[in-house]
This record gives sequence, structure tokens and C-alpha cells, in this order.
Amino acid sequence: MSRVKRGVIANKRRKNVLKYTKGFRWGRKSKERAAKEALLHAWTHAFAGRKQKKRDYRTLWNVRINAAARANGMTYSQLINKLKKANVKLDRKVLADLARLEPAVFAKVVAHAK
Repeated sequence: MSRVKRGVIANKRRKNVLKYTKGFRWGRKSKERAAKEALLHAWTHAFAGRKQKKRDYRTLWNVRINAAARANGMTYSQLINKLKKANVKLDRKVLADLARLEPAVFAKVVAHAK
């Protein structure tokens, strides 16, 4: 009769936890208990961060559109309002890209809105 060697599942679980903490600092990358705790926080922030990123980009687009609109003699809110009334279906991402990369085209859009 041979003895039962233990630790296969525990080692597998430890390996899986530590796989995700690569690049963390200090004991959080190598000690299972600290790594688990770090992951709980990291994954929470990662989930929230994916939502925050969408907000951040929309804010950035609004700032870029506003700057370009003011260069064309109009404010952001006036431009968005007039574009809606003119039934122009360009979203803020596209408008911001036009403002940054194609100022002449953006000026035409503003002229159309006026």
C-alpha cells in the first residue's frame, strides 16, 4: 500500500491565483493570501475602470468639439443643438475626430448647422 501525496489541488489553486498577480509589487505577487486580497481590489477597480473610460472619452470629445466650435464662432451647446435641429446624425466621437484631423470638414459641418 502506498501513501497518498497531498497538495495537488492546493498547488493548482495557488498557481492560478499567482498567475494573475504577475507584475504586482512586493509580497502581493508571490504570497497567496496577499495576492488574493490584491486581486479582489484590482478586479473591482478594473470593472469600474471600464465604465470610467467611457465617461473620460466622452468628456475629451466634448472638450475637443467645444474648442473647434469656438474657433468657428459657436459654442459647444449651440453647435449640438443646431446639429440636432438640422438632423445631422454625427456622434461626438466622429465630430471630435473631424475637429482634430479635418478642421476644414468640421467648419463645413458647423456652417451646415448654422
